[in-house]
Amino acid sequence: MGVRLVIVDDHRLLAEALGAALQLRGHRVLAVGAPAAAADGLLAGRRPEVCLLGVAGREDGGPADGELAAVLRALRRGRPEVPVVVLGPVGEPGRVAAAFAAGAAGYVRSDERIEVVERAIARVRAGEAAVAVEVLQGAFEALLQPAAAPDDDALRLLRLLTRREAQVLARIAEGEDTAAIAAGMGIAASTARTHVQRVLVKLGARSRLEAAAVAARTGLLDRVARTA
Repeated sequence: MGVRLVIVDDHRLLAEALGAALQLRGHRVLAVGAPAAAADGLLAGRRPEVCLLGVAGREDGGPADGELAAVLRALRRGRPEVPVVVLGPVGEPGRVAAAFAAGAAGYVRSDERIEVVERAIARVRAGEAAVAVEVLQGAFEALLQPAAAPDDDALRLLRLLTRREAQVLARIAEGEDTAAIAAGMGIAASTARTHVQRVLVKLGARSRLEAAAVAARTGLLDRVARTA
């Protein structure tokens, strides 16, 4: 049985892509919007069972930990009956902890598989906390091995991308279309499209060609090849 959802993300394209994917899987998406700070207003007049709140990393212009906590506290005060699952980066342990402290019911990696997002939705709907083991593991790793400050554009951009997104970018640069990317990576075409959209948004590119040009100009492709 589907779940009534409101989806808010700092990037509207990502919210719409996630909403479309969840609707295809039988859920009822009541509203989609951006940015994450608009969540409280978007829930007004609606009765969702779960709210998905997608937040970008600081490099993306997304909210700092304090702003994310403020959004969550406002939702907790005004809509205490609606559990919130945060979809965000896991390399910042303080953000994961702050999200739960401010009232989040779950925290899922922003590029996680749709099946994992669905499991988180089901758990918070049932009144349980939802946090993947890899999220906690990533937080602990970041505490034990903090990343060095970015020293160039390529490194800064690389840190915006997940491992899979970096792989997709390399395939975009090779001229592969969505079908070829999906086949080469062994993933669904819809998943490949979502990864491509995330790469474009994170690189600030309007097209695949522009994304490839940015990657080549900054030396990002060389960084991707060395980390493959």
